[in-house]
Amino acid sequence: MTGLVSALQIGAKLGNGHFGEVHLGEDPVHGPVAVKIYRALPGEYPATWNARKASLLAEGVNLRKAKHRHVVEVHHIVSSQTDDAVHLVMELCEQGSLQGRYEAGPLPTRDVHAIATDICHGLGALHDREMLHRDIKPGNLLMDKNGVAKLGDFGLVTDDIILGYAGAAGYIDHLAPEVFETGQTSSRSDFWALGMTLYRLLHGDAWYRSSPAPRYLVRDLGYADRLIWLPHISSRWRRLIRSMLNDSPHARLATHGKVLDALARMAGDICWDFETNGVASKWRRRAKDRVIDVVFEPSGKKWVWTAISHPAGRGVKRTIASSGGPVNRSTAEKSLRAFFEDCL
Repeated sequence: MTGLVSALQIGAKLGNGHFGEVHLGEDPVHGPVAVKIYRALPGEYPATWNARKASLLAEGVNLRKAKHRHVVEVHHIVSSQTDDAVHLVMELCEQGSLQGRYEAGPLPTRDVHAIATDICHGLGALHDREMLHRDIKPGNLLMDKNGVAKLGDFGLVTDDIILGYAGAAGYIDHLAPEVFETGQTSSRSDFWALGMTLYRLLHGDAWYRSSPAPRYLVRDLGYADRLIWLPHISSRWRRLIRSMLNDSPHARLATHGKVLDALARMAGDICWDFETNGVASKWRRRAKDRVIDVVFEPSGKKWVWTAISHPAGRGVKRTIASSGGPVNRSTAEKSLRAFFEDCL
């Protein structure tokens, strides 16, 4: 549906995107909705804006074809009453995007597993319809009121502007090596971006920002081998993400069926909750009638870690593993990784 929808009411702003603001809206047919508002860019010539506006309106017809439980539904895209903006009217996802949770710190592996499964289903639906997303990142993964993850903000970025958009908005970090080389995106580069997104969700913003930026490494190839991991991230998670970040598009794990198969094999993996103050790190997991806490912290110029099992109710607290006292950091990290692997 295109044209004017005079009864659409635009409410409070929910957030900003590179191409437009997102507002709460009230639609006479769909009720509460999210409305992305596209306007002329600063310095954009009227003729250029008019052509882009026509393209946006035409693209709205295609976006409505992407109906799927794990894709944010596009209801319609319309010109504003004053004809100076285009309104993309979408399903409202009440819990918003994952950007805030990502910035707050690493997500539990159980949550990332559920999100990855949902999003992989949605991405497969887009690819089956011969559509690309081109901009997968935490801010474009949305959660509805029931905690179902959905792909949002797709379909309006073309190969002609992907490099300029990535550079301007800072998401050049999610571009696959072949995009740097050819300037062209594909379903395989979408899965590269999903692999990058899963790595970021598992580690949180502070960890990601403290690591070397992909934009400086991906072009030189071998990026997946340079990833630095939190010790509780299992070898199966690491293999999955490295496979999605294979330099070769044809060797990359880049179909939703294969990624879903890998995720299914990880469904029963132990999940750790994690938090850090930037110095000491703490993990916790609940196992039947016990709670296991792991603390990794400095001890003078050395490092120490201890894993303690607490009863959920009455009982005896006991140490189940440790670094054996203060040791150098690399030794402590190695033994801590081995402890987490042994827990699987």
